[in-house]
Amino acid sequence: MNRPLHMTPAEATARPVGSLSLPRAAREVPSVSSDALLRGARELVIRHQGGEYHLRLTRNDKLILTK
Repeated sequence: MNRPLHMTPAEATARPVGSLSLPRAAREVPSVSSDALLRGARELVIRHQGGEYHLRLTRNDKLILTK
């Protein structure tokens, strides 16, 4: 029988050991604009682990990623 996991508030918000010592640049997520990716096109194919994903720009300027 599975028991619910009980944590103290401190345990629930604790960071993994060593995460506080990472340099700031190592924690930042890379960023790229959609204009740079699409280069004027309305659709882009992304190949990942043998599959193809389609990134589409809609009429309302929203991005949709589908497999």
